[in-house]
Amino acid sequence: MEPPAAAGPQSLQQRALVPVLVFLGMLVAVISSLGAPLVPTIAAQDHVSPGDAQWSLTVTLLVGTVATPVMGRLGDGPSRRRMILGALVAVLAGSVLAALPLGFGCLVTGRALQGLGLGLTPLAIATARDALPPERSRPTVALLSVTTVAGVGLGYPITGLIAQSLGLHAGFWFGAAVCALALVAAALVLPPAPRRTAAPLDMPGALLLGAALAGLLLALSEAEVWGWASVRLLVLAGLSLLLLGAWVAQQLRTAHPLVDLRLTRNRTVLTADVTALVAGAGMYLLMTLVTRLVQTPRDTGYGFGASVVVTGLVLLPFSAASAVAGRVAPLVVRRTSSALVLASGCAVSLVAALAFAVGHDRLWQLFAVMGVAGFGVGCLFAVMPALITGSVPAHETGSAMSFNQVLRYAGYSAGSVLSATVLQAHTPAGASVPTGGGYRAAALLSCGVWAAMILVTLVLPRALRTAAPVPDAVPSRTAGPVTGTGTGTQSVGGPGTERREAVR
Repeated sequence: MEPPAAAGPQSLQQRALVPVLVFLGMLVAVISSLGAPLVPTIAAQDHVSPGDAQWSLTVTLLVGTVATPVMGRLGDGPSRRRMILGALVAVLAGSVLAALPLGFGCLVTGRALQGLGLGLTPLAIATARDALPPERSRPTVALLSVTTVAGVGLGYPITGLIAQSLGLHAGFWFGAAVCALALVAAALVLPPAPRRTAAPLDMPGALLLGAALAGLLLALSEAEVWGWASVRLLVLAGLSLLLLGAWVAQQLRTAHPLVDLRLTRNRTVLTADVTALVAGAGMYLLMTLVTRLVQTPRDTGYGFGASVVVTGLVLLPFSAASAVAGRVAPLVVRRTSSALVLASGCAVSLVAALAFAVGHDRLWQLFAVMGVAGFGVGCLFAVMPALITGSVPAHETGSAMSFNQVLRYAGYSAGSVLSATVLQAHTPAGASVPTGGGYRAAALLSCGVWAAMILVTLVLPRALRTAAPVPDAVPSRTAGPVTGTGTGTQSVGGPGTERREAVR
């Protein structure tokens, strides 16, 4: 692999690379949230139940969860540019298919194609690591990670406003227009992939992981409909867990794994992965509570009866604060440590959850809570990519970041299900909405999640200040010789040379 270009005069194409990569990150966020405000409208216009309409969201997450590690592995080879452009073409086709008034089946199919876009962020991060000099790649990687979080808060009000003003399908046409713009920009700006030996795709691993994750997400999404104690749910969850265990065993044995799980032996990588899973759950748990509370009718005594657009506006402070955190966190890391920033981000998120539990009877309180939560989560997601890219070989960046992204999606799903489960438990028989105490109980559960995460970030990586050695100079099973990491530290010796990244 060629090392990143040295700092100096840059062409227009080089200067445009970072904005285009950030635009891809925003596209992922818009895609993931595109259908959320539209579920009630889809149910009404296509004459399906709300549960069936929910598949317009679930299918995107299912496809994205399965496709992300496959795209990450393929993107670590010489096909990264083609992989990104191919995914954008599929997302564009899916957006057009969902936008056409062809019925609910075509809409779900289009949303499935859009799910391929969820694998773009790890590929964008790998591109930034390879193509940019160290002083630019590190802040860009942090910005890309935060962008996918900040964009969620933007996608809700934008799609809600478009659908409310112009109709259901206008929201999907908006997604198609954004994707077409991203495709043109990427085709013009993306550099060629580094010259690495392409590893064979681990198809058995991809099938095992896809089946396991699809089964678990299906179980989570259908738990309320089937019942948590139903035989169908228990069998599906059990089989999915068995498949997941088989996948782990297969990955540790194969010569060319889809995800090199051996990298998680590095405590820094393991900390980033656990943080992605738990922080994703805590983030979506609180976000789901807030959006549902804002739309709850006023006659319940605690709801605000707000429209989808107002609900989206409540999330804007979350987006703004997470973007600010993405700028602040790397500066704080340089002066303190990654461990301190991770623990601080969890503590700020804990404050937000506690504030929601104590007071949520005024709309301004929800704006404030989401702002605080956005800053806390933004700190976490700004630090995580640097921990991974500083601790894995460059030829494993796409795969390692894709696995981290999959864990983040799994956390999102778990948080959403946890909030729904707690609220359902506090819904009286025959009632359609929970009691006000249900929101307090769910918020306290969120507090427990963040408190546990603080302990994880402090205890798990006892030596975060010095990452484990990464033998970048040693030819691996999945790549040719690598001479540089793209993170500012290069291996200078032969086999056995150790590199220690300053993840302080």
